[in-house]
Amino acid sequence: MGRYLFVSLPLTGHVNPLAAVSGELLARGHEVLWAGSESFLRPLLGPGAAIAPIPLRAHRGQADRGMAAAKSRWDGYIVPHAKSTLPGIERAVADFRPDVLAVDQHAVAGAVAAHRAGLPWASLAPTTMELTRPYRALPRVEEWIHRRMAAVWTAAKMPGEPPHDLRFSPHLLVGFTGEALTGPLEWPGNAVLVGPALAPRAPDRAFPWDWLDPARRLVLVTVGTLSLDLAREFHARVVEALRPLGDRVQAIVAAPDGTVADPPPHILVRPRVPVLELMPRLDAVVSHGGLNTVCEALAHGVPLVVAPIKGDQPINAAQVVAAGAGRRVRFASVRPEPLREDLLAVLEDPSYRAAARRVGESFAAAGGAPAAAGHLEALLGRTAGTGRTGGPGGRNRPAEDAPGLRTS
Repeated sequence: MGRYLFVSLPLTGHVNPLAAVSGELLARGHEVLWAGSESFLRPLLGPGAAIAPIPLRAHRGQADRGMAAAKSRWDGYIVPHAKSTLPGIERAVADFRPDVLAVDQHAVAGAVAAHRAGLPWASLAPTTMELTRPYRALPRVEEWIHRRMAAVWTAAKMPGEPPHDLRFSPHLLVGFTGEALTGPLEWPGNAVLVGPALAPRAPDRAFPWDWLDPARRLVLVTVGTLSLDLAREFHARVVEALRPLGDRVQAIVAAPDGTVADPPPHILVRPRVPVLELMPRLDAVVSHGGLNTVCEALAHGVPLVVAPIKGDQPINAAQVVAAGAGRRVRFASVRPEPLREDLLAVLEDPSYRAAARRVGESFAAAGGAPAAAGHLEALLGRTAGTGRTGGPGGRNRPAEDAPGLRTS
């Protein structure tokens, strides 16, 4: 049995798929430790999870749109998070002595810690933003991002330049999506796509299940944890789109208390929603297009109306439309009437649900959390008995020489 150290950004959409994988490893008898904020991770991982606590520090807010969002994501979040968490991650490595690190693709401090310790590590990609190369047509942007990673490397007093892109382990890259959604793309040679990694979450015992009316269609509206500050006006337009549909549609809006004014009786507003428990009952999801929400919906054969905001969300929205599993609308400018038309089309045209089911079937075949755990076990097996790999002077195999793309 092996020891695995998990490192993630403190974002729910990043932790949930990794938590499903760590749970699978625990069920197989491995030891798992998480390095991160106890206050953030504990509610997501449960009372039995082993956590090496690292203080959660506030970082600057992120811009809303375009290249400003990319710049603020790195300068205001990823780089400060890496610099502040690296000492705690390295303490966890020294104390726990893991065999393998499982690192959120954007928690680049985990990659630096693995290199320093000479440990094998896997990149786990809970978004599609940089799963491939979205900025390949913008070489100056790519160069700028590489300079940010080099700054993290230098601040850690590592020698020379990073030996490769810290977002991409030369050992293993696990993506929580599948080619039925993404279409054929140019993947790193050691990439495996396992579909969404889903696991039971803490039940929401306060949710009013008796409010649901099986005679009406059920819609979930959620715009994610990073975007709630942007969502008040969008929620108001969604409510107006849904207001005339009370005889045939119910909707659940995931939003903080007080952010949706005067919702009609057929719209339930709650700050916490048991998304996975609701999925089998849903007829459609209105979403910002975060990869977790998109893949959770499609895994259950639920079509979507996607209103992307930033990051990988436009990529995911385009993929949903190309797969025939939903429609895309403009987050900032869609009006209630056309939004209502798009939602009714997704609810009433069976082709959208059929396409969502096709993608969901491909996800099931890819294997999810058990497949990801299997690839991490295989990584452990490949490196067992060969000495530490991954650090400076170690025996990293370049990604271009690694096995080809597999879907599990």
